[in-house]
Amino acid sequence: MSIDRIVLAFAGVVILASLGLSQVHSENWLWLTAFVGANLFQSSFTGFCPLASMLKAVGAKPGQAFG
Repeated sequence: MSIDRIVLAFAGVVILASLGLSQVHSENWLWLTAFVGANLFQSSFTGFCPLASMLKAVGAKPGQAFG
C-alpha cells in the first residue's frame, strides 16, 4: 500500500471515529474532524503532510502525491 492510500485511509478512519465519538461522548470530538479536514486542505496546496513524512521515514512505499 502506498503512502497516499495510507494517508487517505487513516484520515477517513479518524474522521469516522471522531464523528462517532461526538455522538456517543462529547461534541468536542468534532474538533478532531476539523483538524483532519484542515490538514487535508493545507496539504492539497503545500504538498506537506506530517503523516506522510512519518510513513516515509519508516520506509512505506511512495505514491504519486506524497513521495
